[in-house]
Amino acid sequence: MTIQEAQGAVDQWIKQYGVRYFSELTNMACLTEEVGELARVISRTYGDQSFKPGEKSNLGEEMADVLWVLLCLANQTGVNLTDELKKSIEKKTKRDKDRHINNPKLNKDK
Repeated sequence: MTIQEAQGAVDQWIKQYGVRYFSELTNMACLTEEVGELARVISRTYGDQSFKPGEKSNLGEEMADVLWVLLCLANQTGVNLTDELKKSIEKKTKRDKDRHINNPKLNKDK
């Protein structure tokens, strides 16, 4: 599924089952909540914290939840994420094409 197809699938789901999009402000709050849930799983999986009894690693699910809300925000604000991601990659390439390669902190192991 492409990003464009994902935006379309989310939009179709909202129209069929979701009644309407939540407001942009509500979706921003939802996005923040979902990022926090993702952070909790990462901190327990890769960090120093451990899972509480009954908790499990659901990393993919939490990432998908973040993506879902981001796609909702893009749809309701008229952002084409495919185009914006391409622009972001170009911007980062121009800005950082030598920066990371020449960073001794990243090249310690070479």
